[in-house]
Amino acid sequence: MFVHGLGVIVCDDLEVAKPIEMLHRYLRNVHFKNMLGEEIFSEKSGDLPMDYNIINRVYLSKGIVKHEIVGIYSPNALPGEDFTINEKVIVWEAAFTQIPPESRCSQSCSPGYRKLPRKGKPICCYDCIPCPVGEISNQTDMDNCMRCPEDQWPNEKRDVCVPKIISFLSHEEPLGIVLMLLSLFFFLITTVILGIFIKYRDTPIVRSNNTNLSYILLVSLMLCFLCSMIFIGHPDKVTCVLRQTAFGISFSISLSSVLAKTITVVMAFQTTKPGSKLQKWMGLRVSYSIVLSCSLLQVLLCLVWLVTATPFPHYNIKSEIGTILIECNEGSAIAFYCVLGYLGFLAGISFVVAFLARNLPGSFNEAKHITFSMLMFCSVWVSFIPTYLSTRGKYTGAVEIFAILGSSSGILGCIFVPKCYIILLKPHRNNRKYITKNINEVALPRMLKESYIN
Repeated sequence: MFVHGLGVIVCDDLEVAKPIEMLHRYLRNVHFKNMLGEEIFSEKSGDLPMDYNIINRVYLSKGIVKHEIVGIYSPNALPGEDFTINEKVIVWEAAFTQIPPESRCSQSCSPGYRKLPRKGKPICCYDCIPCPVGEISNQTDMDNCMRCPEDQWPNEKRDVCVPKIISFLSHEEPLGIVLMLLSLFFFLITTVILGIFIKYRDTPIVRSNNTNLSYILLVSLMLCFLCSMIFIGHPDKVTCVLRQTAFGISFSISLSSVLAKTITVVMAFQTTKPGSKLQKWMGLRVSYSIVLSCSLLQVLLCLVWLVTATPFPHYNIKSEIGTILIECNEGSAIAFYCVLGYLGFLAGISFVVAFLARNLPGSFNEAKHITFSMLMFCSVWVSFIPTYLSTRGKYTGAVEIFAILGSSSGILGCIFVPKCYIILLKPHRNNRKYITKNINEVALPRMLKESYIN
């Protein structure tokens, strides 16, 4: 089909294309002299090494035809300078609905899209479809989109790859600030309670059930609140190693102290029975031995964990689209759940023993408070596991911080707040006579008086 203007011939018919191919084959062997005596020959490609004028044929009235030179093509010119045309002087046929006319049936595909050929149509007919997720096209009419590098992601237009957003629980974002303030708040509350116990250390309510065990428990709770802050900030090798080990050891000391307190309550009342064989086991060394042995076992578990599968920072690029999650890989899920399981074991024993001792005289007994604290502790960590497994990235650390703060504050509130209430607001109940009013003190053995009342 001949198009007025530039004189372009478009061949869609194969029967017409074959003779043209034969013509090109003969043109490759052209060699002659023109009217000026210049030697003309064709190159291997069939092109003649000469300049070509681009002529615009204009049809005037009364059948007059005018030819205007509107451009030039120089095969030997530099790239970009071989083809020049002056579009302003071109006169287009009035029948064209669009100037300049389109020589194809589809519009150009913008960057961010790719061409999808239409079945049964010429190659110039296609649809423009957006690039798939994770791919871009930065030029017009691209046949295929390009995938971005792993650390980059397409922008909204999908024409440029941009760096992915790096996500972790930061000290500067609202969630990190709230968790950090909560950790500091509970740490200060625990410090105040420790100061109260030290100030009133000679009163019966503080000396009951071993003053030193109370000190150890309060200090370990302070460490628990502080270790939750390790989960906030950019994960690195040091913080990934300290996170779970500091948490596991601090909580094992706390639960061991609670267990020692619980066993002390039960043994104290069991030794009041005639002929009890527990009298030889009563003593401060028993309580300290429980705390030391239970804590050392957790330390051993953590050491094995660090030696066999050390936690390390991990860049997770697959969990969230367009985001790199920086998180701590625990190294060994089995070791992590062994540490949690051991804490659950200590809490379970403390809960069972305290629950069995809940009916002992209330004015002398701490078992009821321990029962409630262990019930809260177990509830928090049982709900923690499915929540932990269903979250990713910074929210995983946030869930564990909530569990640490919730369980630690539960122990603090159930065991020590009632005592502080009596010390500060009900001082008349903080005396030996009131505490032992329901107990036959004569029946108490000497060791019970030393470790529980004096």
